[in-house]
Amino acid sequence: MCGIAGIAGPNAARHEGALRKMLSCLQHRGPDGQGIYISPKGNCALGHRRLSIIDLSDLSAQPFLIEGAGALSYNGECYNFQELRSELIATGHSFVSSGDTEVVLQVLLSEATPGLQRLNAMFALAFWDERRQKLLLARDFYGQKPLYYAQIEDCIIFASEVRALIGSGLV
Repeated sequence: MCGIAGIAGPNAARHEGALRKMLSCLQHRGPDGQGIYISPKGNCALGHRRLSIIDLSDLSAQPFLIEGAGALSYNGECYNFQELRSELIATGHSFVSSGDTEVVLQVLLSEATPGLQRLNAMFALAFWDERRQKLLLARDFYGQKPLYYAQIEDCIIFASEVRALIGSGLV
């Protein structure tokens, strides 16, 4: 099932405590692990509760990071990730994991928003593009995975469940 949460905006890192509260509210969605990513400039804080399904190793722990490029907190399953992975390898990309999350991140880094159309997947995701300092929140076209958000001050806050937004203490 997994759970994602995060905050983006100027100095979003100041809300790390709120992000940790959000992840506590999502513990039932991902009992296999928890991760937090704070962008180097502090403008994005991503969190993830993990339910390991495809790649059981720590190599697929999330938020998944490609240093200096971007990070992804992803709840879903990409059914054509092997095909996409093969295409990316043919164009010079390399991979450290065997899971679909890294493939989705590589597609988004290569193609940005249009890459979403290439995914045969059910998902809710938060993609932080470090180079552009932009956050992309997206759901699959059928809306199978939940994603809720709210604006607070100069930031956007998001999570897989409303109770995580409320549990942050910011909403």
